[in-house]
Amino acid sequence: MTDSGASSIPNEPDAVSASKRRVLIVIPAWNEHESVGSVIEEIRSVNPEWDLLVVDDGSTDSTAAAARQAGAGVVSAPFNLGVGGAMRVGFRYALNHGYDVVVQVDADGQHNPAEIASLLAGFDDSPVPQMVIGARFAGSGDYDVQRARRVAMRLLAASLSRMAGEKLTDVTSGFRAHNRQAIAIFARFYPTDYLADTVESLAILARSGGRVTQRPAVMRQRLAGRPSQSKWKASVYLARIVLVLGLTLIRRPPHVS
Repeated sequence: MTDSGASSIPNEPDAVSASKRRVLIVIPAWNEHESVGSVIEEIRSVNPEWDLLVVDDGSTDSTAAAARQAGAGVVSAPFNLGVGGAMRVGFRYALNHGYDVVVQVDADGQHNPAEIASLLAGFDDSPVPQMVIGARFAGSGDYDVQRARRVAMRLLAASLSRMAGEKLTDVTSGFRAHNRQAIAIFARFYPTDYLADTVESLAILARSGGRVTQRPAVMRQRLAGRPSQSKWKASVYLARIVLVLGLTLIRRPPHVS
């Protein structure tokens, strides 16, 4: 995919009021035909003014058809890009169509659309790239993970909190909102490596002078299907995520000006 004209990053104050922001909900989806329609309908019931884009990430089922039937726009990848690659497609679409905000929502129903408004309220008026994370470990809900994963998440959170200058508790959450300055960066540089879409994206934003904050969010049970991460993958999660963190800390940040 070409760069799509994302060579400059808006740095002027955002004159668009919160109520007038053009919001695009991007839903990366890989073989989620059983749940994606319900997710779209629930988002529409919360706010019908938000636009929805499903990035069908090389699905081999009827995910794209289910999304279209539910009324969302659909972009289909010819093969599986991974969540990071799918989100880069979403960011480029948002940049090319003039959206002010991109909100990432999973296609499996685990993210509660009623909490999107809380993420949007986390933006301030500063003209810098901003990301607001829906954090599972910030005082809401009882989301639990295996011990190894929690150790890895705490390690990541501590390291990235220092980098961002903000206390972060859930840096691997995929429930996120991004302002238009962040959209311009991520349309070009959103990481596509496994796990890096959540971890390295925070580092990219922080090193670009951006602001990362979080809001409490409750993770729900998936509506259907099975997680893409198998038990075997979960067993090596700690080692891989430590590796990703090390690469993130030593990798030269992209030139975003």
